[in-house]
Amino acid sequence: QVRLVERGGGLAQPGGSLRLSCATSGINFKIYTMNWYRQSPGNERELVAVINSDGSTNYSDSVRGRFTISRDNARSTVYLQMSRLKSEDTAVYYCSTRSRGQPFWGQGNRVTVSS
Repeated sequence: QVRLVERGGGLAQPGGSLRLSCATSGINFKIYTMNWYRQSPGNERELVAVINSDGSTNYSDSVRGRFTISRDNARSTVYLQMSRLKSEDTAVYYCSTRSRGQPFWGQGNRVTVSS
């Protein structure tokens, strides 16, 4: 059974930092591409960061230079370090992967950026 369990998030001030983690089980983590998405009220779910099995990364224009995705294959965990946070980063963040053509999602963690 594939499981993705997220931790982290919460409240941060503009300009601050937060880190999300996503622990996985039920997959051979090291060969999987892992993704972070976010969704704010009234908006579609947005792909913000991707890390491939070889460690290469991609970011949306909205977070590039401020967010860093990383992975720890020994812990089967993917991270999203968020820095220089802005109010528009407020959203529910989800980690995700695909296994045998089927998408799997974490439970979602709320990030609120407000003074």
